[in-house]
Amino acid sequence: MISKIVSPKEGGRGMLRRTMMSVLAVSLCLAGALLVETSLLRAAEKTSAAKVPKAIIKTKYGDMEVTFFPEQAPKHVENFISLAKSGFYNGTVFHRVIPGFMIQGGDPNTKDPTKPETYGMGGPSQRLNAEFNDIPHRRGIVSMARTNDPNSAGSQFFIVVKDSNFLDHQYTVFGEVVKGMEVADKIVNLPRNARDLPTERVEMTITVVE
Repeated sequence: MISKIVSPKEGGRGMLRRTMMSVLAVSLCLAGALLVETSLLRAAEKTSAAKVPKAIIKTKYGDMEVTFFPEQAPKHVENFISLAKSGFYNGTVFHRVIPGFMIQGGDPNTKDPTKPETYGMGGPSQRLNAEFNDIPHRRGIVSMARTNDPNSAGSQFFIVVKDSNFLDHQYTVFGEVVKGMEVADKIVNLPRNARDLPTERVEMTITVVE
């Protein structure tokens, strides 16, 4: 058997090639792992987004599209969607409008045009515990109305037309209007009486899009 003594020059080249091949192999493995992780993350995000429905609030002035914050206010989101699917909100009106602040609706009492004195007092039998969170009451936010009791929210909600940070951590933010805020702007500027009730009825129909 013939033994061959490799020269230092040849040995250095061989070691360099082996090192380069090892580095390339590791790089390819890392790139593959990153690609798989990125694909899984995107798939998870799409799946998560697909699981959260949105709501369309239809009025004679146009539609408003609402997305929800189920992680921050799960019970409020669940309650709103459940009521909307049951048709609870259909035929109710925006019974309180304050320019530069918000529009409020969701009271079943407002379905009866002959009893405006009861507007703002109605709601379902169940009440929600507060889910105050860190989302600020910025323009477009959908938040839950309540009495002086923090755990008294039912069905009435309001849409903020101008940043109102003084409400933060006092009312539960559970959604946001992402399309159609010009509709809220029209409603909030309608003529109103001394109780902030618009002089014309603006009924709503809310549908849930899965």
